[in-house]
Amino acid sequence: MAKQNKSIYLIPVMLCFFCMGFVDLVGIASNYVKADLGLSDSVANVFPSLVFFWFLIFSVPTGMLMNKIGRKNTVLLSLVVTVVSLLIPLFGNSFSVMLVAFSLLGIGNALMQTSINPLAMLIIGDKNLASTLTFGQFVKAIASFLAPYLAMWGATQVIPSFGYDWRVLFLVYFVVGVLATLLLWSTPIQEEISEGKTSSFMDCLRLLGKPIVLLSFLAIMCHVGIDVGTNTTAPKLLMERVGMTLNEAAFATSLYFIFRTIGALTGSFFLRVMKTRWFFIFSVLLMALSMVLMFGGESKMMLYTAIALVGYGNSNIFSMAFSEALLSVPDKQNEVSGLMIMGLFGGTIFPLLMGFCSDAMGQAGAVAVMAIGVIYLFTYIPRIKR
Repeated sequence: MAKQNKSIYLIPVMLCFFCMGFVDLVGIASNYVKADLGLSDSVANVFPSLVFFWFLIFSVPTGMLMNKIGRKNTVLLSLVVTVVSLLIPLFGNSFSVMLVAFSLLGIGNALMQTSINPLAMLIIGDKNLASTLTFGQFVKAIASFLAPYLAMWGATQVIPSFGYDWRVLFLVYFVVGVLATLLLWSTPIQEEISEGKTSSFMDCLRLLGKPIVLLSFLAIMCHVGIDVGTNTTAPKLLMERVGMTLNEAAFATSLYFIFRTIGALTGSFFLRVMKTRWFFIFSVLLMALSMVLMFGGESKMMLYTAIALVGYGNSNIFSMAFSEALLSVPDKQNEVSGLMIMGLFGGTIFPLLMGFCSDAMGQAGAVAVMAIGVIYLFTYIPRIKR
């Protein structure tokens, strides 16, 4: 692939990163579904947990699938599944309809997150991989922080031919998903598809025997658990402690993603000019301070500060842990990618535990669960070699 064409080929790939951010609508959407259907925290948290459950099932098989059909075709398949998931909620918001929609959203995102990073690496090469993936996370974060605004707009405005409903965000993202699919399909990206023996499921799992792969897998579990946990819990914290309504508190989710976006954008620069380990330490320290403020904060400003800190701190954890694992096994990158994305299963475990703890002791219980993830990230620091 000619060097001068790399930037052109990255345009459709970055639009796919934007589509990857659609999965983060599950946080604000679960709060609206909870209000619409009168659900408890533990039941409402089933929705984000269900989305990320599919990463456990599909991530490793997707790494194997890439070996057979190629990275670009796998991303295209993920886009098709994602587009279908966004279409379903436009026809209703019953419990069963939303379960199906969120399941397909999770399956599509598992396929996409497993294949999009190796596809980006195919274009950009090994150099500056962490900063490139971080820029992709910046693009993804734009879709993430727009979701609450779209939901609030739909919930408070009469929308012609659609109605008075927060689900307009699914319609907007459906249109973008179709455009991304067509653009990537029409982009010629050269790649070699292996015709030899492909790795089996057990071959992929055996890679967890390498300490850096296993520990990076756990780091990604904690990253996404904190990500989904904050996405879901931030509005509830403001509703519980400041007395906001859901539409007012929905801004907290956008604030989190605004600072995730800022963090990803600045992180793509910092990771080029400083050692990964030092930036990782800085990021985790911000997250630790955030947990302290979330646990004991009672004022709106203190809680907003905590949400901003965890947004910035958590914005680059995935890219740093992912690239550390990917570069450690250069001959098995598709398989390692599948394993790392399987770590997004943390988005299932954390919300379930947080739902039970918040039902028992308020949102402080949910924050305590996220704090455990932050503690683990401190133990991961010695494993970062660059």
